[in-house]
Amino acid sequence: MPQFSIRLLVFWASIILFSGSACAQSTYFFRESTNPGYYDSGLAFSSGNSTLKKGGPTNDKLLLSYLPESGNYSLDITWKSMPGGDWSAFTVAPGFPAQNISNHDTLAFWAMSPQGLSASLLPTISMEGGPGSTKSKKYRLRDFANDLPAGGWVEIKVPLSTFFQDPNQTNILFTQVKAIILGQDTTDAATHTLYIDEVRTFRAESPISLPQPVSGLSATGYERHIDLQWSLSTNPLTAGYRIYRSADGGNTWLFRRQIDKSTQWMMDFVGDVAPGTAYQYQIRSVNTQGRTSQASSPVSASTRAMTDDDFLDMVQRASFRYFYDFAHPVSGLTPERNTGTNTVTTGGSGFGLMAIVVGMERGYISRADGLTRLKKIFQFLGNANRFHGAWPHWMDGTTGLVIPFSQRDNGGDLVETAFMVQGMLSVKQYLDPNVPAEDSLRNTINTLWQGVEFDWYRQYIQQYMFWHWSPNYAWQINFQLRGYNETMITYILGMSSPTHGIPGSCYANGWAGSNYANGGVYYGYPLSVGSFRGGPLFFAHYSFLGFDPRKWKDNYTNYFTHNRNHTLINRAYCIENPKGYAGYGADCWGLTASDNPDGYKAHEPTSAGDDGTLSPTAALSSMPYTPEQSLAALKHFYREHGENLWGPMGFYDAFNLQRNWFARSYLAIDQGPIVAMIENYRTGLFWDLFMQNPEIAPALQGAGFTPDSVTLAIDARDPLLFQMGVYPNPVESVSVVRIDAQLSDHFTLTLYDLQGNKIKQLITNYLLTEGKHEISLNTDGLSAGTYMLELHADKTLLAARRLISVR
Repeated sequence: MPQFSIRLLVFWASIILFSGSACAQSTYFFRESTNPGYYDSGLAFSSGNSTLKKGGPTNDKLLLSYLPESGNYSLDITWKSMPGGDWSAFTVAPGFPAQNISNHDTLAFWAMSPQGLSASLLPTISMEGGPGSTKSKKYRLRDFANDLPAGGWVEIKVPLSTFFQDPNQTNILFTQVKAIILGQDTTDAATHTLYIDEVRTFRAESPISLPQPVSGLSATGYERHIDLQWSLSTNPLTAGYRIYRSADGGNTWLFRRQIDKSTQWMMDFVGDVAPGTAYQYQIRSVNTQGRTSQASSPVSASTRAMTDDDFLDMVQRASFRYFYDFAHPVSGLTPERNTGTNTVTTGGSGFGLMAIVVGMERGYISRADGLTRLKKIFQFLGNANRFHGAWPHWMDGTTGLVIPFSQRDNGGDLVETAFMVQGMLSVKQYLDPNVPAEDSLRNTINTLWQGVEFDWYRQYIQQYMFWHWSPNYAWQINFQLRGYNETMITYILGMSSPTHGIPGSCYANGWAGSNYANGGVYYGYPLSVGSFRGGPLFFAHYSFLGFDPRKWKDNYTNYFTHNRNHTLINRAYCIENPKGYAGYGADCWGLTASDNPDGYKAHEPTSAGDDGTLSPTAALSSMPYTPEQSLAALKHFYREHGENLWGPMGFYDAFNLQRNWFARSYLAIDQGPIVAMIENYRTGLFWDLFMQNPEIAPALQGAGFTPDSVTLAIDARDPLLFQMGVYPNPVESVSVVRIDAQLSDHFTLTLYDLQGNKIKQLITNYLLTEGKHEISLNTDGLSAGTYMLELHADKTLLAARRLISVR
C-alpha cells in the first residue's frame, strides 16, 4: 500500500525503515514514488492486439499515477488482454540490481482497482532472474486473492514456496532476481486498471512479536477533510501505521493507507460531502514483517460548515506543523524543504519563530512547550557558525556548521539573517519581562541580534549593503542590496542596530538610490516603486511580516498601499490570463517564487515569468492587503483542488493545471509567510510586536520616513469592476471615453501628465450608473505628449489609461 505522501515528516531520531537485523528480511522492488510521470526502473511490453499503458522517453516505461486517497504516485497497470496477444509489466528495484530472495518466504504487494475487479480477471505473476533474462513460470493471481472492491486497497500475498518448490520451475536463480512481472491472463478484450504499490519480498517465518496497539488517536473534522493524529511508537521494529475508516458507524472498515513509522499525522480528504457526515477511524501499527497490532479504539469526526475564521484557523494550524512538528530535533530550526534531511534554513527559521508564537497564542501548543522550543533554537544559534555576526543561508541542523548554498556562498547571508532577526524581535516583544525565564530569553535575543555586523556588510563604508560575505571568497558574489525587492527589512534592521548600525542615508542613497521608482499604472493600479507589474509577490511579504507598512511612508510611497496594488495587479494579470493557462481566474491566482514542474522559479506577471504555475502562498500571504480576494482564493484552492493540493501541513507549494501537476513539497520560506500574514490580518499581532521594539521608529525617521495612516479595509469598489477606453487614441479634438461600470457611484475623471501633475479636471462628482457609458472628451488646446486619464471614486483609483496627443 502506498506510504503517506509526507513520508518526509521524518523525525530525525528515528531509525530508517527496515534497518538493522530487519534489513535482510525485506527486499523492495517498488516503494512509494513522489516522482510524477513514469517509473524509470519499470518496463512495459505488449504484443499482438493486447495493450499495456506505457510511456517515458523510450515509450517502454511503466507509468505512475498520483492517487489522492493514498497520498503518492503508484504504478499504473492499465491493460487490455486479447486472444493471440500478450503483455508484461516488469517491476524492477531502482538501479536494476539483482536481489537475493532465496531466504524469503513471501511475495506481497498492495493493489487497488478503481472500479473493482473480479479475481478471475487478475493478471499472472512471475519473476526474472539469473543469466540470460531467465523467466520463472507464470502463476495466476486469482489463486492467491479474492475479488477486489472498488477503490479499496488490498494486500495480495503469494507464498514463495509456490516458486521454490514447483518441480516444473525453470532455471531461474532466486539469488539473482531482477524483476517481479505481472502479465496477461484472461483474454476478455476489456480495459482494466490496477494501481500497484509496495512490491516486496520478505521473511515472515519465526515471526517477531506482534506490535503494540497505537495510543492517542484523535480526529478533527473540517469541511472536506478529517485530520488524524496519534502517538508515535517507540518500538524499533515498528514499520508504520495502517489507517482504517468506516462510513457506516463501524459496521464496515475499509483500509485507507499505510503511514511511515515516523509520521503521526494523516489528512483524509473526503471531498464534497454534506456537513455533519460522520466517519470513524482505527489505527494499527505494523512491524517489519507486515504483522499488525490490534486495532486502536475507534474515534469519530464529522465534516462541518466553516466560517471564514474557521478556514483561516485551519490553514494556520496546518501550516504551523511544518515549523513545530517537522523541526530539526537538535536545533529546533526549520528544514529548507520537506524533502530535506539535515539542512536547516536561517530565513525560513526566522519565519518559523513567528509560527511558534502563533502556536502559543492560538493554543496549538502550550506556552511552556513554545518557550522550551524557543530556548533550544536560541541556544543553538548562539553556538552556530556566524560570519561577522551573520548566519549562513543553510546550516547543518545537528552541528550548526555552514552548508554552502553555492560554491562561493559558504559564509554569511545578511538577508537570511535579517529575516531571522525580524522573527527574533517579534518574539522578544511577545515574551514577558516580568517572568524570569522569559526575560532571560529576551536578553539572549538582544545578544544575538546585536552581534550582527550590519556595518561590516557595507564593504568599505559604501552607501549600500551587500548580501554575502565568505571567509574563502570574500565579496566575490558582489550582490548589492539596491532597488526594490524583498530585502527592505535588511536596511530597517541595519539602521536600527544599536551596536553595528548603518546611517539613515544608506536607505535613501543606497537602497532607494538606483532602479527604485516605477510610476506606472497596471490594470488601473499605480505602482510607485519596483519593477514592471511589481514582480513576484514575495516582495510584498518577506520584509513585512514584522514591519508594519500601514503607519509609515517614505519619499516614494506608503508600502501598505503599494503592496495592496502589487497584489491586485498580480491577481488582475491572472484574470486577464494573456497566455491562456488552465485554471487562472478571479479566485485562482498568485504568482511568486515556488516549485514548478521543471524545478524552481520566481514566477511573476510577465510573459517570461509566467509558466502556468500558481502558488497558494502568493494569495494567502497577501491576506492583510486583499482579504476578500485572498479568502476567496483560499476557499477555491481547498474546495476545487484540495484533493491534490491540501496536505497534512497545509497547502502544498504550487500547482500547474496546464500540465496537470501538483507539488508534493513544502518550503519553509513559503509556509512561514502564510502563518504570519494571516495573523497580521486577523489581529495585527506581528506588526504590533515588531514595531514595539524601541529602535525601529527612530531608525525609520532617520531614513526619511514620516508617520502615515492607511486603513486595513479594502474599498468595496474593486477596480476590476470598471473598464475604461479612449477612442480614438491618439485623440482628436473630440474623442470618446467609454466606461463599463458594474455598480453605480459618483466619479471624477482627471487628466495628469506622466509626472503626476494635474492638467485638467474633466468631470467632477459625476453620477455614473451601472452599465456602459460614452462621455465626450474635449481635448482642444492639449499640447502634444503622453498623458494619464484617471477615473476615481473618492480616493480610490478605479481605472487609468494612457492618452496621446500628437497636435
